[in-house]
Amino acid sequence: MRFRFPGRLGVAFSPMKIAALCLGLVASLSGYAQPEDHEDWTARFQTTYAWQKKPAMHARYSGQNSLDAGKEQSYTATATAYLGFRSWQGGELYLNPEVTQGVPFSGLSGSAGFTNGELTRTAGTNPKPYRQRLFLRQTWGLGGGDEKIEADLNQMAGTVDKNRIVLTVGNFSTLDVFDENAYAKDPRVHFMNAGFMAPLSYDYAADARGFGWGFAAEWYQDDWAFRFGRMTGPKEPNMLPIDYRIGKHYGDQVEVEHSHTLAGQPGKVRLLGWRNRANLASFKDALDYLNAYPAADRQAIFAVRNDEKIKYGVGINVEQAITDNLGFFLRAMKADGRTETYAFTETDGSLGTGFALKGAAWGRARDTVGIGYLRNTISKDRRRYLEAGGISFFIGDGALRYRPEQVVETYYSLNVWKAVFLTADYQRMGNPAYNADRGPANFFAMRFHAEF
Repeated sequence: MRFRFPGRLGVAFSPMKIAALCLGLVASLSGYAQPEDHEDWTARFQTTYAWQKKPAMHARYSGQNSLDAGKEQSYTATATAYLGFRSWQGGELYLNPEVTQGVPFSGLSGSAGFTNGELTRTAGTNPKPYRQRLFLRQTWGLGGGDEKIEADLNQMAGTVDKNRIVLTVGNFSTLDVFDENAYAKDPRVHFMNAGFMAPLSYDYAADARGFGWGFAAEWYQDDWAFRFGRMTGPKEPNMLPIDYRIGKHYGDQVEVEHSHTLAGQPGKVRLLGWRNRANLASFKDALDYLNAYPAADRQAIFAVRNDEKIKYGVGINVEQAITDNLGFFLRAMKADGRTETYAFTETDGSLGTGFALKGAAWGRARDTVGIGYLRNTISKDRRRYLEAGGISFFIGDGALRYRPEQVVETYYSLNVWKAVFLTADYQRMGNPAYNADRGPANFFAMRFHAEF
């Protein structure tokens, strides 16, 4: 998921104009009612505006891909339509057009954990419309009793068999199907840092915005769920154009999920494994290149990419309700760490954990307080390359005194009206880009989010 995209529009839209466009679309459809327990079509919309500020931070030195040591501001604005209809028995077709704009900190360089998971979808100060998703979901029932499906974004209200097979085919995100978590998933409503959106070492195949083409098959059987999927990646690592040769370059993932009840409260445990095959550079080859050509460009990964590289990782994902209002989550993942980043962030080992508390105790049942912790690490191969002055795609200070990158984030989401929320967020990042000679960095944010 990347910030560097081609193309601009010549007309600027403010975040308020984007929100107004969504409101107008909702109004045009408001006269068409459906039963609340079953929908044959859906037209829902969201708009999110997030603003962040970073005060100046300590830095003994800076390099090509360093987080700016001075004061900075960043913002993102997105507006998305979620359109769908039931195409035939068990079939659902969805289309998501989206408009985005935004400016990241330091050109999205200088840290492993992007402080706003929305930043990878934005493309500068002019709005960028694009087709975010276009996919078919087919469900085959296998009995086991009825399970109610609530209306949501890209989900129509209805009932399905508890035991079922679901196939998703088309243009979507790997994270739409894999690595779900009730408490830490969506930077529009949960924690903002991308490390809570997914494990940062989950280098899932996708274009620069985090989407691709492919399929995902799911089998639900009683308390178990099994998933397998294959997705396209970018033609060049971290870039926007998609490589459609899904038989040659791809990302595979397999996930096993078990639902349980602990002390009367629901929970889930997921085990996830993934494997990419792509045109990537190994850090060993890049380091050898730097040693052989001392005067060469320090971003040596571009010079040593190989068409047959394999990258893989495994992880665990836990969500557990402690009470009706308090939930706990934990994600841990380890990648092999021999090759450069394919399509996500500069991380080879990641841990994310925390709590989310609903505000029922103080009479604000739809408010949420969250606190979370991230610890990101890199492999020996990546570390040696950076210590030698190598520059990777997002990080590279010209030198490295290695320490794990650590982030603490806390937020309060205030329910203003119906599905309208205003959130105050704070993040403190230690050792940005794994460098103990830089930071800590502090990030303050306000976020507006509405769904219709």
